[in-house]
Order: sequence, then structure tokens, then C-alpha cells
Amino acid sequence: MSGYSTAQLRDWDKRHVWHPFTQMQEWERDDQIVIEKGEGCWLIDTDGNRYLDGVASMWTNVHGHCRSELNEALKTQVDRLEHSTLLGLASEQSIILAARLAEITPTGLDRVFYSDNGSTAMEVAVKMAYQYQVHRGRPERSRFITFRHAYHGDTLGAVSVGGIDIYHATFKPLMFETVQAPAPYCYRCELGCEDRSSCGMKCLEALESIMQEQAGFAAGLVIEPLIQGAGGMIVQPAGFLKGVRALCDRYDLLMIADEVATGFGRTGKMFACQHEDVVPDIMAVSKGIAAGYLPIAATITTSMVYQAFLGEYSELKTFFHGHTFTGNPLACAVALKSLELFESDQLLAKLQPKIAWLAERLDGFRTLSHVGDIRQCGLAVGIELVEDKDSRRAYPWELKTGVRVCLEARKHGIFSRPLGNTVVIFPPLVISDGELEFLLDGLQRSIRAVTG
Repeated sequence: MSGYSTAQLRDWDKRHVWHPFTQMQEWERDDQIVIEKGEGCWLIDTDGNRYLDGVASMWTNVHGHCRSELNEALKTQVDRLEHSTLLGLASEQSIILAARLAEITPTGLDRVFYSDNGSTAMEVAVKMAYQYQVHRGRPERSRFITFRHAYHGDTLGAVSVGGIDIYHATFKPLMFETVQAPAPYCYRCELGCEDRSSCGMKCLEALESIMQEQAGFAAGLVIEPLIQGAGGMIVQPAGFLKGVRALCDRYDLLMIADEVATGFGRTGKMFACQHEDVVPDIMAVSKGIAAGYLPIAATITTSMVYQAFLGEYSELKTFFHGHTFTGNPLACAVALKSLELFESDQLLAKLQPKIAWLAERLDGFRTLSHVGDIRQCGLAVGIELVEDKDSRRAYPWELKTGVRVCLEARKHGIFSRPLGNTVVIFPPLVISDGELEFLLDGLQRSIRAVTG
């Protein structure tokens, strides 16, 4: 309750706030929603209107907004210590959280390097992988194999390993060289496969050809396991991730798994890699780690990678990287309480019937004349809208079809954000059955209203 009117807040917002991924000229033309409160899976604006948070506040929210146990953990910690650096000091909460992360991540990931968000976690991963190669006497291994349609964040290192032109092409002169492999985008397969059930995963064959050519020059491979999020919720065929791991082993490449969006229950297991019993060499996590409360991230690696950095002070093997708020006690305390709630609420077990019901309910969307493809992985869904279903012709960018669907959804009490022409379903994991049905009904009506 700021005491300021909605009109005043909107005016200041238009005058002073530069919003991410937003064309501000269009933003300033309209009256925007101003959020002031959250309750469970709902956001409440300054006029008292309620919106179901259909994207978990940018894919971060796990247990709902203002969960009392998380609030209390934050309040308790702030009365003890708000921040203490990890440069030259150890910090209680960061130690306990690192130990817990080592327990729940794939076996062998036991060294935790903290940072602030998904982009910085991936920046750490890229730098760590290259310096590891340097310490092994292979400085020529400076390239990374990445995937088209990939997104790993917005710092320059993370941008370099990304593969979405509208986000990344502008900055190409500032980016380091990478080698892009075909994405397993079965609906729009660039290798010409039309039947995902019988293609034999030619994308893996193409990846192996690239590895054969680049093995002597590549530091590692970067992958979003199971699902490429920002690329349009592109779900990988079963076995693809395990195949990538096998190829990395065959060609002696570090495998970097970006679990920023997929980690902490989103896919139905705690981490996406666990679906195919894959252990990456380096794993980046953020978003859901602190249940959407505070900025925190971790880059988690194996003892093999860690030990390559050990040496005498004068050898300069140190990993010269750090962030001011690395291992912040407030964020770590909330993250620890969030992990407790996963257990006490039996959250992963309760997700399974929701995931199954969601798959059944999504079948109703397939009859809509402009729904081309539906991709689901756990409680993450992408509904790709097309101008022509038979030819799979995409809607022109300038029509803003996905944006219009999400704006229409607000009339039904839903907040959502599209990925181009793909409508996204990515709610808090604690969403109730009734709320999930409310979300699906509202989005279905909105797609019908916009596409006809």
C-alpha cells in the first residue's frame, strides 16, 4: 500500500522505468497493470483486480506468492544477517544450502559456485569450462557447441551460446565464436524429418558430425535439458538428452546443462536431467531455487572440474570470478525453506496427477483451427499458433498474434506472456486443480477469440 494512485504510478512508470523485452513506444501508449500484492497463485493490481499468474512470475514461482513459511524464513534471517561476502569469509546459510544442493542434484555434482541469476550462472559455467581446458593444457579448446533456438541469458557470454536471432543477432560483433547444432524442433525439423516417431533422431547424427569436426577445438557443449524454454517450449524427443551425454563422453567434451528454467520440479522431477539419468559436468540453476523470492543462482560442478583449479597461489589457477551478493544469506535462507516445503508438501508427488490431467486437457486445444503444435514437459507447455495449419505457415511477426492472445486472457483474469506465436503455460507448481482448469479455459477462449 504505497498511498499513490494507480494513475500516478502509471505516469511514473512511463517516465522512468525501462522494461525488459518491451517495445517502450507501444508500452507508453497504453494503461498498464500495476501489481501491488500476491496471494497464492494470484497477482493483485492497485485497483484490486486479480490475475492468475500463468507464467509463475517469469518462471520463478514454486510455492505461490507470499507463502507464510517462506516469509518467516526471510524475516528470521534478516534479523540475524542481511549479507556477508564470500570473498575471504564463509557464510552459514550458503554452506548449508550448498550441502543440500549436493544431496539433491545428480550424483557427482558436489561443488557449488553462487551468483545472482540464470545469466550469471551460465556465464560462470562458460568461463569455468574454458579455464578447465586451459588448466588441462588445452587452451585451443575455446569454442562451445550450442543449439539453434537456445536461450541461456543476456550477459555477453550467455548471449554467445544462445541461438535466437531476435534476441542475439544484434550483438554478434561482441560475441565469441560458437558452433550451432540443429535443435530437436520436431514440428519444424530443419533436417526434413516429418515423423518424429521414426526419424531415428537425425539431429543426434548431425550433432555427432559437428563433434567430430570440432572435438579438438571445443571446450564443451551447452544444452537446455528436455525443453528449450525461450525458443518456444521446444520439447526434445525421449532419449535425446541421454544421447547428447554419450556423445560428450565419446568426444571428451564437458556437458553444461542449463537447468535455470527446468530445475526445481518444473518437469515433474527435481531436475530435468534426472528423467534420463544424465549427470552433466556443470549444471546452472536459478529461477525456482528461491521459489521466486530473491535473486540467487548456482553453478554446480564435479570434483573433476573443481580439482583442475587447485594449485599454489602463485600458479594463478584461481577462478577469478565473483559477484557482490554471491551466496546472499537472505536468498539462501529462503531457498533452504523452499527445499523443506518440497518435502513437507510432497510437491513432486502431487505434481504427477496434475501433469497427466494437463496432457489430457490439452487435447481439446488440438481441434482449434490455428493451433499447430502443443508441446508439454511436466508443468511447462507451449501452444504454437499458426496462420495455416496444413502448411504450418507461421503468423507474420507484425500481427503480434501471441501478444494479442495474452492480452485477451487478461479479460478472463489470467496473466500470461507469449514467446512469439507460442502461448505459454508455466504456472506456480502449487496451482490447484481448479486454478489449472481456470487457466486452460481462459487461454482456450482467448485463442478462439483472437484467431477465429
